[in-house]
Amino acid sequence: MAVTDRTRTTPPPLARPAARPRDTAARTAGLGVLLALTATVVWSGSFVATRGMADTVPPVQAVFWRWIIAAAAVAPFAARQAWRQRHLIRRHLAYTALASFFGVALYNTLVHQAGLTTSAANMGMIMAASPVVMALYARAGGERLGPRRTLGLLTALAGVLLLVGDGSLSPRFGAGDLWMFGAALSFATYSALLRRKPAELGGLAFLLATFVLGALMLAPAYAVSLHLQGGFAPTPGTAGMLLYVGVMSSAVAFFAWNKAVTLIGAARAGVVYYLQPVCVAGLGLLLLGERTGPAELLCMALILGGVALGARR
Repeated sequence: MAVTDRTRTTPPPLARPAARPRDTAARTAGLGVLLALTATVVWSGSFVATRGMADTVPPVQAVFWRWIIAAAAVAPFAARQAWRQRHLIRRHLAYTALASFFGVALYNTLVHQAGLTTSAANMGMIMAASPVVMALYARAGGERLGPRRTLGLLTALAGVLLLVGDGSLSPRFGAGDLWMFGAALSFATYSALLRRKPAELGGLAFLLATFVLGALMLAPAYAVSLHLQGGFAPTPGTAGMLLYVGVMSSAVAFFAWNKAVTLIGAARAGVVYYLQPVCVAGLGLLLLGERTGPAELLCMALILGGVALGARR
């Protein structure tokens, strides 16, 4: 009796429907907003740490060690890519050095200098003004902001001004506040430069290069500070704050922010950055016992509403 094998035909797997461009854009935008929010929350804690170090660590020395720690934290993940792309880093050295100057050396030095004479809350609130400059840079570069984003930007800005001015749109600023405005301008310039990062230059390689270049730029000022002010005595509290600003506020937050700007642009990421004073107020309540009154809550509602408007397309 002959046995015949029946040839079984396996039906072809069902093809997955291709993602619609609108769905892909929405996911990309959502990831970009999430990364910008992550950086904003982490940076909020750095203002508290910076203020905590103001009386024990000279500003330039704090910034120098911040970037030494940041470079050491990033190196295990970025060194191989940086070595493979060393020719690209040399080719784009002028651009990388410029981004490092504004985003690493100058910005953080101004923040730590401001921490000597102004509160952590003011530092966070004034830094929230940087999205205005980011939007102006974006507009000058040909990016269309659109009515919704412009309205969100202005709404959040009004909330920041009212928060800084205790209910008045004409706030008075001290020396530390002015240092922070300089820091806000420097950070906005850095964020605008990120949009011009060469596409072939890897994100981790770029991050490590800017950290190392920033530390080298700060080295002469660090030597002068050691000669004039002397060093500082490390304590567990000081070491913990330096580790936080070096690992979390520098390595983690800068990676998240750089990726966010690549995905959604500096102007749109800048709107999320308006959440800075809200995050600082929350940390102040949790860590310092600072209470938030009805006026502050109203200002924060304006900021949150502006972010919700501006973060959408």
